Amino acid sequence: MSDLVPADTTEDVRTRGAGVSRQVAVLPVGSFEQHGAFLPLATDTLVACAVAREIAGAYPVHLLPPVTISCSHEHAAWPGTVSISSVTLHTVVRDIAASLRRSGVDALVVVNGHGGNYVLGNVVQESSARGERMALFPAPEDWEEARERAGVVTSLLTDMHAGEIETSILLHAHPEMLRPGYETSDFVADDRRHLLTLGMSGYTDSGVIGRPSLGSAEKGKELLASLADSFGAYFSTLTSADDGADG
Repeated sequence: MSDLVPADTTEDVRTRGAGVSRQVAVLPVGSFEQHGAFLPLATDTLVACAVAREIAGAYPVHLLPPVTISCSHEHAAWPGTVSISSVTLHTVVRDIAASLRRSGVDALVVVNGHGGNYVLGNVVQESSARGERMALFPAPEDWEEARERAGVVTSLLTDMHAGEIETSILLHAHPEMLRPGYETSDFVADDRRHLLTLGMSGYTDSGVIGRPSLGSAEKGKELLASLADSFGAYFSTLTSADDGADG
């Protein structure tokens, strides 16, 4: 699990910063919430970190340690789930971005591993309106491209939680973290219009919505590779000299 925390020294950061026109930091944001009986509570954090590590392997970015507890209120019916308020998460990300700017890193990409962190979109939108350089990654379009490239069968609508995508990424990046049972835990609930009112327990007893039985390490590897490719457009946007930000 040591790969969840970057091993950089301050000199590593100084050297990397000297070689680029504009420094970009990458902040993984996960969660600590139920993912059925076979995936760990830290699944979303593990996924966000796997995506962030893939990005850091391909681009000169400053990789940050993850935010490991976020907005998981829809999973409160299951033991082990822990949440903070959206206001708190909003403040944490803004404070991190402000601290980075004071140290000369003026662009931040938030790599979100949990769909319930709706507030992150507000953080990025508000920060961008102030002239700050910030982005939220991956977008649904990036996930869709990755799904198609990796041969993921389940749609993004159906693959909502602890399904084919998350199982595949963990089978590739952290196979030691999976417990037996994903092969027989498929459950579909595509109509979730009252999710914000009822929570996940209104739609699933197991905590799973998706088809984890279709997951594979090969799909997980391709998902991450596709997301790293998609990140190129974000990196270019944030490092360009004429994107309207104050620099």
